[in-house]
Amino acid sequence: MGNMGNMQGMMKQMQKLQKEMTSTQDEINKTTFTGKSAQDLVQADFTGDRKMTGLNINPEAIDPDDPDMLSDLVLEAVNNALAQIEQTTQAKMGKYTQGLPF
Repeated sequence: MGNMGNMQGMMKQMQKLQKEMTSTQDEINKTTFTGKSAQDLVQADFTGDRKMTGLNINPEAIDPDDPDMLSDLVLEAVNNALAQIEQTTQAKMGKYTQGLPF
């Protein structure tokens, strides 16, 4: 008999956890992450759900004789932002996945 109550308790816990996870994920999704390249010549803004919302390119980064440099700076800024999202997501969501049996 006591076992049933235990199951319900666990289900409640899981639902509570699910709610917290969802709201934490929403919070991350709404956060803006700004990735920067070397010397901040390029800045890329992303929301936590990995949508790019802005790209700021310093005129100094635009060298007509060296278009590859601009590409590299953009990639650097974008990857920097994505790395921040990854770290933040793991830091904030990690506590939920650690205690779970699966």
